[in-house]
Amino acid sequence: MDNIAGTKSRLTWAVNISVVFLVLLWVLPTVGLLVSSFRTTEQIRSSGWWAALFPAEINQTLRAADPDDNRTADGAGRYTVEGNLFVAGGHVPDAEQVSATIRSWGTSSRAIDAYRPGETADLGDGETMTVRSNGDYSWSGNGDQISGRGQRVFVTAETPPDLTFDNYRKVLFEPGNREGMTKAFFNTLTVTIPATIIPILFAAFAAYALAWMDFPGRAILVAGVVALLVVPLQLALIPLLKLHNEIGIGKGYLGVWLAHTGFGLPLAIYLLRNYMVGLPREIIENARVDGASDFQIFVRIVLPLSFPALASFAIFQFLWTWNDLLVAMVFLIDSSGQTTVMTRQIVELLGTRGGDWEILATSAFVSIAVPLMLFFTMQRYLVRGLLAGSVK
Repeated sequence: MDNIAGTKSRLTWAVNISVVFLVLLWVLPTVGLLVSSFRTTEQIRSSGWWAALFPAEINQTLRAADPDDNRTADGAGRYTVEGNLFVAGGHVPDAEQVSATIRSWGTSSRAIDAYRPGETADLGDGETMTVRSNGDYSWSGNGDQISGRGQRVFVTAETPPDLTFDNYRKVLFEPGNREGMTKAFFNTLTVTIPATIIPILFAAFAAYALAWMDFPGRAILVAGVVALLVVPLQLALIPLLKLHNEIGIGKGYLGVWLAHTGFGLPLAIYLLRNYMVGLPREIIENARVDGASDFQIFVRIVLPLSFPALASFAIFQFLWTWNDLLVAMVFLIDSSGQTTVMTRQIVELLGTRGGDWEILATSAFVSIAVPLMLFFTMQRYLVRGLLAGSVK
């Protein structure tokens, strides 16, 4: 029954479901990162990205204004401080711009929801405080009580959904962040573009030789390339760094280019060789009969026909080098920050801005924007290049 026209086998359904699952597994974190990059720190801490379009409940610790400069006397020896908790805490510049609605509040960390908006809290010794739903407060007491720092208030508030471009403005246009991220962006391009082109140039020549040129030991070389695919990257880092230091390359762009070239060559040669082997033999033989040399056959026939495989490896190599941190940390360390790549810059943001999750999310999405555009632009070549040579 599985072979009847118009029906699908169970294996086909299993493959389709698996593909959908893998797509969702990749897309959902990306969408979550994008949504989080438009949210504030309080919203990210209070709810997941899937709740970005719904009101969020957040817990905040706010303070009333310092009483020494803001209190007023009523003539009976009592002083009163009035204002708005959100404005005094620096969350909004003006009380009219307050969008949060207080659901409960308290003056002790052990009972942050002891009072409802409009209720009056007895702070002891005749000192009282009243907080309304929009954050307006009235704090009263004797002169010796209403002094020093402002009263601390624990607030549970509901905020409307708020998606803002302020995070991108801070990362891309604020002087401190702009200089770091912009320079890191161009540093990453400086590493990625040569580290993608150089291995393609070497691998294309090697793949043609292994596919179409007869010479002793060719099979051994192919087996060696396959064996190099399983060698862990970490095993070669320290020996390669010592070699760079001995020959005078040190830590710089040239060293990281050569490192990425060496680590990417086995996959490039294997992928391109499998593709070139699948090209029609008649085309190569006819070109040789017409007197074309191996170099002319490679440049004029094989190379143009191998564009899907070249593009597929270029995508792999670009994504790997763009998102790389380990190789950059080993071969591209600069205390002045002149060669810092984006992955390193994000790590530094994580160290200095550990609580600013919105800045980290925005920086991370800026970092993956270029690989995403490249992938969606050239994904058709990726599929063709990977499938070519896999079946006969």
